[in-house]
Amino acid sequence: MLAPIDILKKYWGYDQFRPLQEEIIESIICKNDTLALLPTGGGKSICFQVPGMYFEGLCLVISPLIALMKDQVYQLNLRNIAAAAIYSGQKQGEINEILENATNGNLKFLYVSPERLRAETFIYRVKYLPISLLAIDEAHCISKWGYDFRPAYLKIADFRKLIPNVPTIALTATATLKVRKDIIEKLELKKAQVFLKSFARENLSYSSIETELKEEKLLQIINSINGSAIVYAKTRNRTVEFARFLSKNKISADFYHAGLSLKERNKKQDEWITNQTRVMVSTNAFGMGIDKADVRLVVHVDLCENLEAYYQESGRAGRDEKKAYAVALFNHSDIDNLEHNLDNKYPENSFLSKIYQSLINYYQQAFESSPTNSFDFDLHSFASVFGLNVYQTHYALKLLESQGLIYLSDAYHNPPKLKFTAPSSQVLNFQSNSPKSDFFIKTLLRIYGGEIFTSYINISEKEISQAFLAPMEEVIKMLEKMQQMELVDYIPQKNASQLGFLTEIQDPDRLSINHRELEERKINEKRALRAIKNYTLQKSKCRMLFIQDYFDESSDKNCGICDICIEKKKNGILNKASSQLIIEIEKLLPCSIAKIQNQTKSDEEHLKAIIDFNLKSGQWSFDSQGLLFRKN
Repeated sequence: MLAPIDILKKYWGYDQFRPLQEEIIESIICKNDTLALLPTGGGKSICFQVPGMYFEGLCLVISPLIALMKDQVYQLNLRNIAAAAIYSGQKQGEINEILENATNGNLKFLYVSPERLRAETFIYRVKYLPISLLAIDEAHCISKWGYDFRPAYLKIADFRKLIPNVPTIALTATATLKVRKDIIEKLELKKAQVFLKSFARENLSYSSIETELKEEKLLQIINSINGSAIVYAKTRNRTVEFARFLSKNKISADFYHAGLSLKERNKKQDEWITNQTRVMVSTNAFGMGIDKADVRLVVHVDLCENLEAYYQESGRAGRDEKKAYAVALFNHSDIDNLEHNLDNKYPENSFLSKIYQSLINYYQQAFESSPTNSFDFDLHSFASVFGLNVYQTHYALKLLESQGLIYLSDAYHNPPKLKFTAPSSQVLNFQSNSPKSDFFIKTLLRIYGGEIFTSYINISEKEISQAFLAPMEEVIKMLEKMQQMELVDYIPQKNASQLGFLTEIQDPDRLSINHRELEERKINEKRALRAIKNYTLQKSKCRMLFIQDYFDESSDKNCGICDICIEKKKNGILNKASSQLIIEIEKLLPCSIAKIQNQTKSDEEHLKAIIDFNLKSGQWSFDSQGLLFRKN
């Protein structure tokens, strides 16, 4: 059996582990339940993939994002490690084949969404799966006090009872102390070993810039910092607008969002990774799971809703530990929009009932029935049919999902797949029907070989049409005809979200919604919004220290490279003595200058420099009586 370091070298080509990875892996190998918090770029996946290779059997990975699952499966397969993923939208035959491979020991890693753990067919299969390790990625999703709550995560503890002797590792990049405690409690981790890497990024310079001219400021920043960059924007339209603006100004830029086809997204991503494109302007659909360490700059032209999301996204800069920059561009209307959006996220009960009733009508579901299939779902089409506002409908659906009434998958993209399901005698009968049918079957076999009879094969209708000397439309009709004749299982390419009902169809006017919990969550989100607002507006505290405080990490070490630290350096007050004096002064405020001088016994010039800095930064001011006070 290879040692963990030898596994790392053999499959990943690294000579040593990153900080904390070895300790986390040792904890898992000792079969301890483990919670690992590693910031973006800290190498979380290695922490379960290496012990997954060390143990005999299967590592079951729970992940909330289809795109992330697919990327990790792809990366593992590149390293000749057998891995597969199961997610909504796949045909049952394909799922059965994956589970059969897992049962027979032909897989080392199986990725599933948390919703999959509730499926009766999957639960039945679990007792036959040789599971040796359970890995829970993005574990903060289990906490209602986190920033990306997924109700299906709450069922993981019940699932763990089916595999009682299997060690569990929960991983996340961002979690406050409250969320960390929630993860341990909700997952029922036994004597959990907790590993927490500092949130400090010593090479990453954070800045916050107020501007009404974001395009011009963005261009100025990009022109002043060499290297690869990501620009995050809230909407698809804004990604296009900013990318076009940069291109017109001779910056190599492109845009990326989930609405693009798989082919387009792969092409854009590859060109950015290989530095053919310098700047990628994207929604937050871009960056997760991408192994590009030399990003020198991440700019947000729209504010995130919380510091967790901002820290994760900005942390994609400088993963090679060389100097990098994270910049937030904002104006006061951005903050107003965040507050408005928060109100929209919690619609009235009557609107929730209306949306649920519309879903019942849309999918023609009977009262108290138990739908088992997921449905293709297009938000704009749904809203159009019932005359609904798209944004309000989106938030209502997300709330219904958070209450465990429905689930919505991310938009996903699958290549078309094909597998012959009929005996060879039936296929021969089809071939004998006409020369055209015979030529079509032979064309498929010539391109994809005999494996198409035993496994689902990724196909290209365009490639088949070229070899078959016929239009693509005719090829698709032939495949659909063979599907109807039950000769093949043909899975066309999809580009749609999936929606499913998680309970029996309820009375829309009596939905099982926990209104008290929703009110608590709204209060918590308001706190998170205040934190991102304060982070953005404040001009007196080191930005890295502000982030560390938010995540309950105690530190008094200024980063020295954020915009605030740089300004303090210019004023000669970036030192422990100055930080301590500011704390002492703020305990006295509101107060006269004379009293501050007398109480703190500080050097007059030093005191003046600190007061001037905080007045200039807008943190302090004088009232009508001449007393110094803190403004926020």
